[in-house]
Amino acid sequence: MFSSLSSTLAAAASASGAKGDAKKSISPTLRADIYSAVDQAKPWLIGGTVGRQAGDGVAYQPIIARIHEHFPDLKVGLDAARNIEHEVAVIVAGITNMTLEMSKWEGMAGAMAMRTWVDALGDAHGKISNASTGAKGGSRKDQVGRGITRGINQLTDVTLMTREFAARIQIISLLKSVNTKIHGAGSDEARQGEALWSSKFI
Repeated sequence: MFSSLSSTLAAAASASGAKGDAKKSISPTLRADIYSAVDQAKPWLIGGTVGRQAGDGVAYQPIIARIHEHFPDLKVGLDAARNIEHEVAVIVAGITNMTLEMSKWEGMAGAMAMRTWVDALGDAHGKISNASTGAKGGSRKDQVGRGITRGINQLTDVTLMTREFAARIQIISLLKSVNTKIHGAGSDEARQGEALWSSKFI
């Protein structure tokens, strides 16, 4: 199931990258759309009493509609809808790619937006109940956490990132910190994320 999702996202990233290469300037709505998407995604990730949530097969649609303004080929396939981990991975990758696209044009502004996004991810995950849902994939908190990690580590298009050195260092450090925020310092996921994102300094 996830291999199909990964293929969809890889194709979307490739297509969006090709479009990005042809752009001569930043989209005038990109900055506002990033912050709006972050505001939409946080309660969607938390779920519970906040309202509709990741995994319900419906609530992701307003968020992905905003992402489509900049990455129109990104989709949540039929095999991913109503699956918490997969929906989260797609949305997290989409917003992260929007932020990286911003950094390509405005390095430090992109780094600031990434800090806002990473803080929102950590805060949202921390507010999710640990209660078991009885689902095969574990608690909702675990499924959201895996989706965040997968979206950041596996589905993000790093070719969109700024080449501006100072901003690039900040962004990579922030993306490395996601794994620690979600899974804890010293966890396998944190170590893997550290190794993965450290390699992106090159």
